[in-house]
Amino acid sequence: MMNAHMRFPGGKTKAVTLSYDDGVRQDLRLAALADDCGFRCTFNVNSARVGDKNHLAYGELKENILSKGHEVAIHGEFHLAPGTHRTLVGLRDALNCRLQLEENLGVIIRGMAYPNSGVTRFTGGSDYETVKRYLTDLGIVYSRSLAGDNNGFLLPEDWHRWIPTAHHNNARVIDWAKEFAGMDVNGQYSDARFPRLFYLWGHSYEFDNNGNWGRLEEIFRILGGKDDTWYATNIEIYDYVTAFRSLIFSADGTRVYNPTLTDLYYETEQELYCIPSGRTVGIEA
Repeated sequence: MMNAHMRFPGGKTKAVTLSYDDGVRQDLRLAALADDCGFRCTFNVNSARVGDKNHLAYGELKENILSKGHEVAIHGEFHLAPGTHRTLVGLRDALNCRLQLEENLGVIIRGMAYPNSGVTRFTGGSDYETVKRYLTDLGIVYSRSLAGDNNGFLLPEDWHRWIPTAHHNNARVIDWAKEFAGMDVNGQYSDARFPRLFYLWGHSYEFDNNGNWGRLEEIFRILGGKDDTWYATNIEIYDYVTAFRSLIFSADGTRVYNPTLTDLYYETEQELYCIPSGRTVGIEA
């Protein structure tokens, strides 16, 4: 059987997503810059801090974040690392954050970035499988973690341990951005033609603190405006990849059925296929 790989919407081979924490006022500048450059960002918000002097109010989140196509995800009501708290405390911090953000923003929220040390350290009887289980039960389908860098540009296998490419202050992030932008996925040997993802994260107040907004602008110049790249939020990445993994193939691999509501793209060594929602498509063997 031939090698074949998932492709992002429109048949694109690569995707870029951003994830920025705490819902701080500097997020307005970041969101406006992302809008101008064609990027989409997930903003991870602590519900207990919404509207204080350093954080965005609900109206600002609606007007400047959600209405522009960005995502709001939870970051804990009180920014508590679930790995260092009892299960009930971590569960309540996540649930209350989701309840409060959804009620005040009028949206359904399914994503998260772990606050603080997240699930990189465990004390007080907490463990990763327990955290993953209660987040799943709470309807949180993914959560960004911080256990190292992902400069292989890989998609996650475990969505509750989603490792980003790099923080924007990482000493190698510019080099990795150039490597990613210059990568011809279809020019790789057949087994390596899998899709790639560049995932940038940080806190927008760090650009003020370090006086380096130009660093983000440089990253955007390197990664932006590429025909082979999909610019998406975290939840859009999750939804598309999850939908693709729901495709149903015939035993001989010559037919594929798409049971989802999303048109999906699939590339063999010979051809790029669009598998429309609800349709079965023949695949050249």
